[in-house]
Amino acid sequence: LIPEGVMTVTPNQDSSLDTHIGAAPDTISRLRQLAESQDDGPVLMLNINRYTPAAGYPDGSAYAEYMHWLEHAVSADGGAVLWRTPVNDQIIGCAHDEADEILAVWYPSHAAFLALRQADGADKMFAGRATCVAHATILALPGDRDPLQPQA
Repeated sequence: LIPEGVMTVTPNQDSSLDTHIGAAPDTISRLRQLAESQDDGPVLMLNINRYTPAAGYPDGSAYAEYMHWLEHAVSADGGAVLWRTPVNDQIIGCAHDEADEILAVWYPSHAAFLALRQADGADKMFAGRATCVAHATILALPGDRDPLQPQA
């Protein structure tokens, strides 16, 4: 389940996120508690992705299809991909931390983020993710302040 907190992806496994995403259990528990509470509100998920050769990032058809279905599924839940940007260089960090792209994905609530698996097109998005994403770290940020929310 993608909304399982900070995630690490191992490529070429089943697209079910339960089998190829390692999540921080305490984080998931907190997200679920927040989603079920009166305090649930907007959240921005900062996705730091390294892509597989099969993705053909940035111009490959697999990557383009993955981005299409990502934007479709996220918007079906009321969210939005606010921006995507390539990573030019990694100044500090280990080789295993290298990334190709950072995406800012806004959700109207933690509950909407947790419901992503059931969104229209999510099956195609997760299949694309399994093909394209070699490693991902996803950080949850407050989504109720500028510039971390959609602009009207």
